[in-house]
Amino acid sequence: MKPVLQAKGITKEYGHVQALAGADFEIASGEVVALIGDNGAGKSTLVRILSGSEFPDQGTILFEDREIRLSSPNDAKSLGIETVFQDLALAPHLDPIQNFFLGREIMKPGLAGFLGFTDTAKMRVKGQEAFNELGATVRNFRGPVGQMSGGQKQSIAVARAASWARKVIFLDEPTAALGVVQTKGVLDLIRRISAAGVAVVFISHSMPHVLEVSDRVCVMRRGRAVANYKTADTNIDQLVATMTGSLDAQTNSAALGTPGDTQ
Repeated sequence: MKPVLQAKGITKEYGHVQALAGADFEIASGEVVALIGDNGAGKSTLVRILSGSEFPDQGTILFEDREIRLSSPNDAKSLGIETVFQDLALAPHLDPIQNFFLGREIMKPGLAGFLGFTDTAKMRVKGQEAFNELGATVRNFRGPVGQMSGGQKQSIAVARAASWARKVIFLDEPTAALGVVQTKGVLDLIRRISAAGVAVVFISHSMPHVLEVSDRVCVMRRGRAVANYKTADTNIDQLVATMTGSLDAQTNSAALGTPGDTQ
């Protein structure tokens, strides 16, 4: 399969700290790739760059075989790339529907829309339909999200991104604040998103979740992608050993290869 999104030789430094040291990454439409690594491995930095939140110092980003430059998250969104960061990026004083359409409000027809009036009724109908369809466990559609539980906020953020993503969605620790039932809902949602042809990048420290939902695992260490494994051909011990660098150099080099052909 041709990759929908590629990163080649991405570098990023913050002062004297090198967060990325020539990182490579790619993902195809409908593929679920788990991006794993110890704290400081460069996972979140790579995602911020590929979602337009930060600029790389060097390297190339390709979208559908075309080199692109992402100047802002809006550039990524215009391509159908959505991201759920760990901070969720929700407006706490707004309700779930208002958060769902934040920046994408449906305006009233005619002069009212031209003057800036939103079609609240239409947004509520479409928003509730989207949340229900995506399996989001939202119980209160009118209360401010700032007063909701961490699990509810997570569910709203994931469902919002999933609804708008057309090509790629990045999920940074989407199950971290969730209970067992809500976690199952997110993992089921990931499967539905990928079945619709959207590429899913899943960052997680939970190895059981990684093995349960991904097609491939990309392991990062010290700012580089050091291995790509087909999920069906790996296990927790191998992934942890690769993350920590305890695999010998020859084995690790063989694991890197080309993502579509690796073990």
